[in-house]
Amino acid sequence: MKAQMNMEEIARLELERAFLREAVPHMDALYATALRLTKNKGNAEDLVQEAMLKAFRYFGKYQQGTNCKAWLFKIMTNTFINNYRKAKKRKEVSIDEDSKPLEERAVAVERDPMQEKFGDQDTMFFKLFGDEVKKALEEVPVDFRIVVLLADLQDFAYKEIAEIVDVPIGTVMSRLYRGRKILQTKLTSYAEEQGYIDPKVEDSSNQPTSLDAYRTRRMQG
Repeated sequence: MKAQMNMEEIARLELERAFLREAVPHMDALYATALRLTKNKGNAEDLVQEAMLKAFRYFGKYQQGTNCKAWLFKIMTNTFINNYRKAKKRKEVSIDEDSKPLEERAVAVERDPMQEKFGDQDTMFFKLFGDEVKKALEEVPVDFRIVVLLADLQDFAYKEIAEIVDVPIGTVMSRLYRGRKILQTKLTSYAEEQGYIDPKVEDSSNQPTSLDAYRTRRMQG
């Protein structure tokens, strides 16, 4: 009996060590995304803590050595969605016929939502995570905000995001497209004020802004 208890204790300690090794290093990334989702430091901390507790509880079912970051983000995203549903009483957050409420798992759209050109990734508005971008991002509808954060802040691939939020890849692409477009539109006025785009040029909302110029301007300001 004592030997059996020792074996169980060893197994538990090994599981704890594995959790510390594989899961804990991703807490900063989880918090950065949680903060943009909840818009509140306290709520972000609570969300990460709840997600990590769930992850530890079910860590025995996780296949060690695989994509722990995606696994943790799936837990946190589902936790956020469930909490959001309760807080909003399942209120829809769609803004037009192309968007879907969080509780609706839509089918993939037939058209390619990425056909419209945005420009190079390094010159897109949503890559400028300064204070202004963070504020604008928090105003993006939550279902779009989630995929923008996962793609552009955490660099998850479409397939990984689809698995995290439990929707088809086509839906991920559609939401990412819409979220980026909303974010770009919200930042146009700021970009004009800072001189990153020329307001005299027709359709200035589609002009790219330089990430390097943005960072340089903020460092000099």
